[in-house]
Amino acid sequence: MSPRPRRTRIAVLTGGGDAPGLNAVLRAVVKAAFHRGYEVLGVEDGFEGFFDRTSIRPLELDDVRGILQTGGTILRTSNRGDPFSFPKERDGEFVREDRSDEVVARVEGLGIDALVVIGGDGSLGIAHRLSLKGVPVVGIPKTIDNDVGGTDVTFGFNTACQTAVNAIDRLHTTAASHQRVMVIEVMGRNSGWIALKAGASGGGDVILIPEIPFRIEEVCRKIRDREARGALFSLVVAAEGAYPEGGEKVRVVDAERSATGFERLGGIGSVVAAQIEERLRIESRVTILGHVQRGGSPTTRDRMLGTRLGVGAVDLVEAGHFGHMVGLRCERITHVPLEEALARPKRVDPDGEEVRAVEAIGVSFGR
Repeated sequence: MSPRPRRTRIAVLTGGGDAPGLNAVLRAVVKAAFHRGYEVLGVEDGFEGFFDRTSIRPLELDDVRGILQTGGTILRTSNRGDPFSFPKERDGEFVREDRSDEVVARVEGLGIDALVVIGGDGSLGIAHRLSLKGVPVVGIPKTIDNDVGGTDVTFGFNTACQTAVNAIDRLHTTAASHQRVMVIEVMGRNSGWIALKAGASGGGDVILIPEIPFRIEEVCRKIRDREARGALFSLVVAAEGAYPEGGEKVRVVDAERSATGFERLGGIGSVVAAQIEERLRIESRVTILGHVQRGGSPTTRDRMLGTRLGVGAVDLVEAGHFGHMVGLRCERITHVPLEEALARPKRVDPDGEEVRAVEAIGVSFGR
């Protein structure tokens, strides 16, 4: 009797910050693989899982049952475990070392035929570098920031925007009741997609994004103009990466001092509110939405997009299209080389149709 052929083995991990819809993607990968006769291994804690003998486990249908509507990721995630620059304590200080060969050896030792990496530009950048070392990689774009190239939208973005809009709606009524300026700081790192979409959809009067450096004089002018027309309150929606013309972004932690190797932005909302109060003598309050935008149950759109991307990744594995990332283009699932997707981050076009449409209804970008 001839031995049974070995089943195709897929490993999957979630890296970087969490985003609504991660579990929907994991569920789709496991279920699509099951119906093809493949087996799936889950790598816990992002790339860090490759360095822990107990952090890689089989994922069966029972493991993904009932997780479609839940936030977070059943595999947990991390943005500190870059195998090409892995942090290690030496003589009381943290240094970084290249442990990527250990990942390659672990992949080979486990007989992994494909590694599906679900992440943003950081995690997908690691995936691309591993593919250059011979690891058969497929990427799935994930980030609430919506800044990954090669796809029209990333899953998690829609839910983050809806969360921000819900908060802006609530702040709208209290701003009107107290006749205040409300400054709402949203996430997005160096891209202004959340601020643009949520700010416009939530009725923001001023929207500040990294792609359009603002002038505080123009922000104050807009507030004064509203006051002159009888509107005694204003809503200012600021992306965490927004910054004044000729100035710099406000950093909580610089990249070189961060445990993750990435800078942490934040605080521009407080800076803007203080300047408005000083110049206009109008009470201004700040709400920083922060990580609440990452959590919670994903929207219908993110559940469906996550499902389609997960199935698309298994399709790429079956076709042998390694070194590629699945994405959404013109509402169709497609794929692009990781190198192409990472070559150019997706930013808001300062002169694009969406920005112009928002300006046409009287919203100021501070320019």
